[in-house]
Amino acid sequence: MIRAVLFDLDGTLVRFDPDQFLHEYVATISRAVAHLMDPRTFVKALLESTQVMVDNTGPGTNREAFWQDILRRISCNQDQLEQLTTEYYGAVFPQLGVSLGVVPHPAARPTLEWLIRSGYDVAIATNPIFPRVATEERLKWGGIHGLPYKLVSTYEDFHSCKPNTSYYEEVLETIGRAPEECIMVGNDMQEDCVAGELGMRTYLVEDYLIDRGIDCRPPDFRGSFDDMVKFLTSGELARL
Repeated sequence: MIRAVLFDLDGTLVRFDPDQFLHEYVATISRAVAHLMDPRTFVKALLESTQVMVDNTGPGTNREAFWQDILRRISCNQDQLEQLTTEYYGAVFPQLGVSLGVVPHPAARPTLEWLIRSGYDVAIATNPIFPRVATEERLKWGGIHGLPYKLVSTYEDFHSCKPNTSYYEEVLETIGRAPEECIMVGNDMQEDCVAGELGMRTYLVEDYLIDRGIDCRPPDFRGSFDDMVKFLTSGELARL
């Protein structure tokens, strides 16, 4: 029986174009450090170190993997760079939601609240490549912040990333659930549906679908955001 519903964040609960987001994010964060180093040098290091973080399998956290790698790529004082990025996430990053035109889906928060009231564990299983402050901000963009989630995965706490199944194993360990008790809801064919390899059920939300064309485990269910809401609140979960 399903006891926990795990949600991806970007493109699933918070609805925006991921390519546009990446463009805006890279442009704004590189400007924030421009007086410290060449923005192009920083962007190259940022993207390469992010990939190192995605490939991380521990034992250190994703945060540790990222900072250890990026400081090998650029000549910069860590305290200065961390201060600048902290200021960026506090003052500039929140404005990305406005520039991207993010509008909360009217059914998102009510659906999460219904699941929680109904006794399900609800977890935000977003790829933990961002600090907690940025993840909390994206929750605000979607109008879904401040709920009693069982988990919100961030780079400070996790030791691997999607599509590595060890990420989902860490989610399961953290929330104290077996794979067969969980359903993963996301919009990324490769990163979210891989949870099925552990025995979770999966639901692919197609509104902002990401499919790299790489062979992968197909979802158990798929449909639009509105289809997903109907599926989760119709009693189907109790029959799985």
